[in-house]
Amino acid sequence: MKSKYFLLTALPAFLFLFISCNSGEKKSTAKESKLKVETVTYMVDSLIMNSYVVYDENIEGKRPAVLVVHEWWGLNDYAKRRARQLAEMGYVAMAVDMYGNGRMGNDPGTASKLAMPFYQNPQMAKANFDAALNKLKTFNRVDPGKIAGIGYCFGGGVLLNLARMGEDLNGVVSFHGSLVGTPADKNLLKAKILVCQGDSDSFVPPAEVAMFKKQMDSIGADYIFKSYPEATHSFTNPDATAMGQKFKLPIKYNAAADTASWNDMKEFFARIFK
Repeated sequence: MKSKYFLLTALPAFLFLFISCNSGEKKSTAKESKLKVETVTYMVDSLIMNSYVVYDENIEGKRPAVLVVHEWWGLNDYAKRRARQLAEMGYVAMAVDMYGNGRMGNDPGTASKLAMPFYQNPQMAKANFDAALNKLKTFNRVDPGKIAGIGYCFGGGVLLNLARMGEDLNGVVSFHGSLVGTPADKNLLKAKILVCQGDSDSFVPPAEVAMFKKQMDSIGADYIFKSYPEATHSFTNPDATAMGQKFKLPIKYNAAADTASWNDMKEFFARIFK
């Protein structure tokens, strides 16, 4: 009886130790992400462009890539943080320098002067973006047949313009960007489109939203339009609230809309990168 009792009481402890040890072995063999960051330099005419590339070194083989186009402030820490998030998801990510020569828009006046020429001359935006795209394709980890772009505010508007101009991307995602710009042409549009827009964005009024949807529908575009309640312009940027207060701009961070839009982007990528 004593030996039987000993077996019954010792067995659970033995199983616990066995499972714990084996779990520990599995954890020790799993690879953790190891992000590699590189600043890449290239020229566009006389401009020196310094973009930011990041990827997980522990992932082997080629993988999809995503270019991140910054807000009108320029290539700052926010765009780089988004690139790191994408790299943690397994993509090769590039935060694109659109302005060049280290130029930054640290106040609305300077930012507007830097951004406005790209709206007035979309071909200039295309030249700067294409230079970044071609540089990204030189990385042997990049699958050149699976590349997308995401953009914020200025960057979102730039990407929608480029998509309508026929940019050869699997898809583009615009977060609180301007919606109307270059004309839509069903013979040019290749990229699938996801628009993530705040329903309280005073920079993009309902009339512009309606015009964008009409334009996309008229050419049978493959697009998704997402609207997030109580979200203003720049709703994805945690720094937006302070910037809005500092410069008296109607921008504010919205955590719920930020999370929802990022999840919508993930679902979009799962579809376009099949």
